[in-house]
Amino acid sequence: MKKRAWIVFFDESGVSLLPQVRRTDAPRGRTPVLRHRLNWKRAGMAAALGYHATGPGRGPRLCFHLKPGSYDTTSLIEVLEQVKTFYAGEPVVLVWDGLSAHWSRGMRAWAAGQDWLTLERLPACAPELNPVELLWSAIKTRELAHLAGDHLADVADATERGIHAGAAGPPHGCCPHTPPPKCGPPPHRSLTCRFLPCGDAMTRPSPTRK
Repeated sequence: MKKRAWIVFFDESGVSLLPQVRRTDAPRGRTPVLRHRLNWKRAGMAAALGYHATGPGRGPRLCFHLKPGSYDTTSLIEVLEQVKTFYAGEPVVLVWDGLSAHWSRGMRAWAAGQDWLTLERLPACAPELNPVELLWSAIKTRELAHLAGDHLADVADATERGIHAGAAGPPHGCCPHTPPPKCGPPPHRSLTCRFLPCGDAMTRPSPTRK
């Protein structure tokens, strides 16, 4: 029996205020210099990229979440609750890796009570099977490359620009940043994108009065 569900690939990644150093086009012997504050504050990114199993015409959907620090079972459940709202309770088959927080006792107990959600595990050491990994690679290579921000809000702004850039073009293949197929015209599918609320911790602090 065919299951009319969204197939959603989920993954997390981390960034910090330390610049993402990448190769540049600077002339030989003129190495670029990045000046930053040696700030180790970190933020966690989570994304859920979904395709409908029996309705490809509905177009892909992307949920994005950003928070200070890293994700644990509790924070992941909060994100999945927002994902549930985004998909309006439709059936979702969530595909993610074997991270301990993904398969903890608390996560499995919570998922057992969610009739809309089915969890599936990716094979070990196979990041290429998760298209969200390509999204992280694209953002860190472009928008976050050489970014020497003063606050996590600078990282959040640059990341949002990267997400919007990916959503602007039709997502060929499995990810907004993958090249179009070589055979036949690329299908036109609009990407529905939603930024999940992350609270006030990622906002830029107000300047202090002297």
